[in-house]
Amino acid sequence: MESASQGLLSDTMTDVPVDSGASARAAAPEGLTLAEEEELRSELAKVEEEIGTLRQVLAAKERHCGELKRKLGLTPLDGLKQNLSKSWHDVQVSNAYVKTSEKLGEWNDKVTQSDLYLSASSTLEDWNEKLTQSEAYKKTQETLSQAGQKTSAALSNVSSVISRKLGDMRNSATFKSFEDRVGTIKSRMVGSRENSTDGLHSPSGAGDKPPQDNAPF
Repeated sequence: MESASQGLLSDTMTDVPVDSGASARAAAPEGLTLAEEEELRSELAKVEEEIGTLRQVLAAKERHCGELKRKLGLTPLDGLKQNLSKSWHDVQVSNAYVKTSEKLGEWNDKVTQSDLYLSASSTLEDWNEKLTQSEAYKKTQETLSQAGQKTSAALSNVSSVISRKLGDMRNSATFKSFEDRVGTIKSRMVGSRENSTDGLHSPSGAGDKPPQDNAPF
């Protein structure tokens, strides 16, 4: 059994073809010779190698740029502002932006010079003139003016009444009695302060008695 199975396995393995390096590659497109395919593959390898080299150079340049910005004190926000400003400037000088601005200007001229626009403007001016000259508008203006005058007069009257009330209150007996009390308290406080000050300046134990004359007769 073992010999039979080994023979069958060996026969099966001999039937399977072994892929070589040439057959492992994808089949050449139609219309290309082997020489052209080899040349294109060689050029593709060179281009991929150059791309890898450029990526390394770009990464080194970006690191150097970051170091320079850090030494100059430039933040990422400053870089973003510069990029936005440059992008907006590029947009403004682009052909699409210039053509769009010109088209908008032409459309604006056409609209403002069209009969429909002129007729609408004239109609609005007529409505405005009729409105400002109408009786309702004039009455409204007069009512607002009178209301403003009445409001000013009312405020002036209120101010006069308040001033008069304050004057009457100051002249009242209650207010004068209160002022008298405040004056009395103030006088007492000033007098007690002066007495305490005199006590501090007089010599201790001497009092207000005059010195005695002990000279002999």
